[in-house]
Order: sequence, then structure tokens, then C-alpha cells
Amino acid sequence: MAIATQKLTFEEYLTYSDGTDTRYELVDGELVPMSLGTGKHGAIIRFIVQQFEGALAQSGQPWVALPALVGVRSPRGRNWDTSRIPDVTVLTLAQWEAMGDREAVINLNESPPLLVVEVVSPSTKMDDYRSKRAEYGLLDIPEYWIVDPLDEKVTICLLEHHFYDAAEYQGNDLIQSPTFPELRLTAAQILAGKR
Repeated sequence: MAIATQKLTFEEYLTYSDGTDTRYELVDGELVPMSLGTGKHGAIIRFIVQQFEGALAQSGQPWVALPALVGVRSPRGRNWDTSRIPDVTVLTLAQWEAMGDREAVINLNESPPLLVVEVVSPSTKMDDYRSKRAEYGLLDIPEYWIVDPLDEKVTICLLEHHFYDAAEYQGNDLIQSPTFPELRLTAAQILAGKR
């Protein structure tokens, strides 16, 4: 649900405050409030971040996995006044540290995240499967996970020429992630938010 206000530029969005703790995405210049989601939604995000961090500690990759802390400026139609905040973002540690004194947004002239995850809720389902999938593909994000507790599946999208090829995982299917090849997780574990 977009907030009825005049359209904002990206720069206005970065400084916008309504005096509340509400976080917003910017979609075609309109503010879209981000709800907290259910406890299960939060448990899934927390579990994924923990699993990614564990894999990073083992691999020694200089990357970081962050829960809903980084914006990704993205294309939508012909307008670039859109900024998404993925549920989980994996990026290089250097890129994260470079945001230390500025807004935590990956801009268009910067390298894209290595991987993003969206956890589906009833209010975001269409965006997660369609809009964000198209936007993230255009941004050259190599891997995009759609974790869908509503349909009990995990879809892993891998970039091929600005479009995603998708593989769906359910139940005891073992997740296959090129970014995290050492992960040994089933779809059921991810959807439960625990091992």
C-alpha cells in the first residue's frame, strides 16, 4: 500500500522522515511502508542470516550478510526513483564499510549485491515474484532467493543475460546455491527458520 503523497525523488526519499519509526521502500517515487511481518517471517530472515554468516566464517570470503539494513536502488519502467530493501542482502565487506558515513543504499553506479533474499508475505507476494525479480535481474544481482512460506517453497533465481532462470525447492530438497555451495540446507529447514 503506497502512501498518498506527492512523488518523491530518490534524494528526497533519502532524507524523508514522517516522525515515526516506519521504514519505507520507494517505488516509482511513492513511499511504500514496510511492515514488520509475522514472527515466522522474522525467524526465517534471522535463520538465513545466521546460516550465511556461518558459511562465510568457514569459507573466509570477505562478505557480509545483513537483515533488511541495505537499500538497493533499482529500475522500474523508465524511472529510477525506486529503492528496495531486501529482507537479506549479501555484499562485500568493503562495500558495506564504504557506507559507514552515508546512507546504506547501493546506487546504480556501484557493484550490485552478490545475493538478495525476499521472504514472501501476503502483501508482498506479487512484488517478490514479479517486480523485484525483474528489477534485480536488470541490476545484475547474480542470485535472488524467494522464500515463500505461503506456498511452502524456496525459489532460487540465477542470473543469465539479465534474466533469471529459476529452480524451486520444497520439503527435503537440498538447496543449491552457487554463492554458498557449502550450505547443506533443505527447503523445509529454511521455511521453518531452524534446523
